[in-house]
Amino acid sequence: MIRLLRRAPRAGAALAAAVTSLSLLTGASSCGPEGLAGKPRAPRDAIQVWPADARRDVAVNDPLVVRVPDGRLESVRVVRTGDAREHPVPGRVSGDGLSWRPTAKRLAPAAAYRVDAVALDGHGRRTARHTTFRTRVPDERFLAYTAPENRATVGTGMIISLEFNRKVVDRAAVERAVEVTARPPVDVVGHWFGAERLDLRPETYWKPGTEVTVRLRLRDVEAAPGVHGLQDRSFAFTVGRAQTSVVDTAAHTLEVRRDGELLATLPATAGTAKSPTYNGKMVVTEMFETTRMNSRSVGFGGEYDIPDVPHAIRLTSSGTFLHGNYWAGGVFGKRNVSHGCVGLRDVKGGSSRTPAGWFFDRTLVGDVVEVRHSEDRVVAADNGLGGWNLDWAQWRSGSALP
Repeated sequence: MIRLLRRAPRAGAALAAAVTSLSLLTGASSCGPEGLAGKPRAPRDAIQVWPADARRDVAVNDPLVVRVPDGRLESVRVVRTGDAREHPVPGRVSGDGLSWRPTAKRLAPAAAYRVDAVALDGHGRRTARHTTFRTRVPDERFLAYTAPENRATVGTGMIISLEFNRKVVDRAAVERAVEVTARPPVDVVGHWFGAERLDLRPETYWKPGTEVTVRLRLRDVEAAPGVHGLQDRSFAFTVGRAQTSVVDTAAHTLEVRRDGELLATLPATAGTAKSPTYNGKMVVTEMFETTRMNSRSVGFGGEYDIPDVPHAIRLTSSGTFLHGNYWAGGVFGKRNVSHGCVGLRDVKGGSSRTPAGWFFDRTLVGDVVEVRHSEDRVVAADNGLGGWNLDWAQWRSGSALP
């Protein structure tokens, strides 16, 4: 082993070094306007912020801390920006005044944060610091696709429907984050159809004139391990007049009632015994002045392909429509000839003077059409907005909340 030996300094050199050190110390304490207080720290040293300034990949589990080495924090303001809106981040300063932490245990995903802090150091000098950072966009994120449309006027049978682009494991957490308020007030309960759809409705049809607001507080929700929500937004709708219609497949009629009074009885045709129309209550979800209907899209092979079906009103997601019919001749009010849809007399290109045009002009998304006396089963509650076919106890049993 090789050992390096160092000479001890001579006494004269040691004395000179001591004098030099004392001189430097004396000079440091006597020059400049700060006097004995010394020079103030740079803002990044006087106020320390984690995560670091300008970081763009902060994990939601990373701590957010504002700290000073001495003195005290005078004020801390943290703002989160998401969904094109600013949200103050609540938090508190520790009892000794040296640190600040947010109230929430986790940061929000895919958000921008702005930190503005002011501190007083041990000598009463004020320092301010501004920093920013962004949280990571999660590899897996979930969104809700909503119905009805924002600001829509709907029928009294409208059911709020949320379809998620990812499977929801923690249904209670997601359902708890959906807030529905109504004027006049009414209890609204959710019902899950599988892991990707949540529908919400009151016990009975909405009262005409009700104003409904749905708030989605999904941004801080973990729907499944590693799957975070990104939405924090609201949509609203207004309930219009009360209109319900009943299709009697045996009598071949469509009765339309407005506010409980019979408005009209229209001759109709429905599904044949081979391909009957579903029984039960169905809610209007879409309306088309003209649309194409192809039997292959609903599993009937090549039996029909009509490019210009007028006044088409969707009743189920599986393809049941109430629509105008210009090709069936004199069957209305007499025979059932369709592949499961309900047909009203119309002309090619559609006309407001036909039964189909008359009904179309008086229909809203959210109106209920009920089919009776068909040879088919009752429509499934998740086929379109078929939730009114469940009684209140059945509906409430599908909620993830107590």
